[in-house]
Amino acid sequence: MSTLTKPKMKEPLAFSENTVQMPQKNIVYDTNDLNLWYGETHALKDINLSIYEKEVTAIIGPSGCGKSTYLKTLNRMVELVPSVRTSGTITYNEKSILDKSFKVEDLRTRVGMVFQKPNPFPKSIYDNIAYGPKIHGIRNKKVLDEIVEKSLRGASIWDEVKDRLKENAYGLSGGQQQRICIARCLAIEPDVILMDEPTSALDPKSTLRVEELIQELKKDYSIIIVTHNMQQAARISDRTAFFLNGEVVEFDDTNTIFTNPADNRTEDYISGRFG
Repeated sequence: MSTLTKPKMKEPLAFSENTVQMPQKNIVYDTNDLNLWYGETHALKDINLSIYEKEVTAIIGPSGCGKSTYLKTLNRMVELVPSVRTSGTITYNEKSILDKSFKVEDLRTRVGMVFQKPNPFPKSIYDNIAYGPKIHGIRNKKVLDEIVEKSLRGASIWDEVKDRLKENAYGLSGGQQQRICIARCLAIEPDVILMDEPTSALDPKSTLRVEELIQELKKDYSIIIVTHNMQQAARISDRTAFFLNGEVVEFDDTNTIFTNPADNRTEDYISGRFG
């Protein structure tokens, strides 16, 4: 195997102001000895990880290391793959979500998901946001109007679309579509927002808008973000978990992970020696 040289960083890592001192907070998700297999492939190995309320937790690591698989276990989307089996436990607010008695519909009401590529429904902007509340039985037009406005304001896009609510969401830019998807997520009033590479398909300006939005949202929500962009992880997260080959190599406050990692593999990854 050839030895990879350490590249120079193009720019210094900029850290979130909130990564210096970590106050004690409640645990939203607690993962203990989680193993997951796709058929015979052991994708997650003995994962032990705690996610804290009203923080941004970044999950970093090279492609194929289990980041997105882990994220999808948190709302049990991973179960859509027929060959999946798991062992271990994940508790959400101290309730075991892998227990089949825990209704997946209830979980996904409390845990929203934003995907890598913006995926608005082929409906009006209004109907995109009102969809979730309608599914949950809300029919009153005044109440729906209030939810739509509140959610769009929460996603920092109300002023851009308030006069276009009847227009198809596909007519918006990629960055606007992603914020519509975030607003759609907020409309069901979740506790947790899962984000899987939410800015990888966006231009730098739209990426900045979404990052600023994430910083605002963490005042009210717990956010878990999978990202390949280590600059992004350093900018917006409070804690960072480094995944490698299906394992959690290291989990700590973000400043420590990026400036004084405990494991050489973490240092090699963030310095660009592999990945």
